[in-house]
Amino acid sequence: MPKTKSAKKALRVSERRKKYNLQFKQKIKALIKEIKKDTKKNNFEAIASILDKAASKNVIHKNKAARLKSRLSRLIDTKEKAQKPITKKRRAK
Repeated sequence: MPKTKSAKKALRVSERRKKYNLQFKQKIKALIKEIKKDTKKNNFEAIASILDKAASKNVIHKNKAARLKSRLSRLIDTKEKAQKPITKKRRAK
């Protein structure tokens, strides 16, 4: 346990920041799961803004935010392509 007044305050601040960061990370994980289940563009825009905010507040590293956005956008694109029916055009002979 901290003994000095400044160490006690530092502990309080640290616990407050830890709580805030954990809430942010849980929110990010929940949204990522939601996108993986149901891919919609508006969900992606929401998670992208939250990832940018987390990176700007140093909750996560900026490169991690960029990596997650890249992977999610690629996932959305592949799922949208899979949902579209494949039609072949026949050439007239």
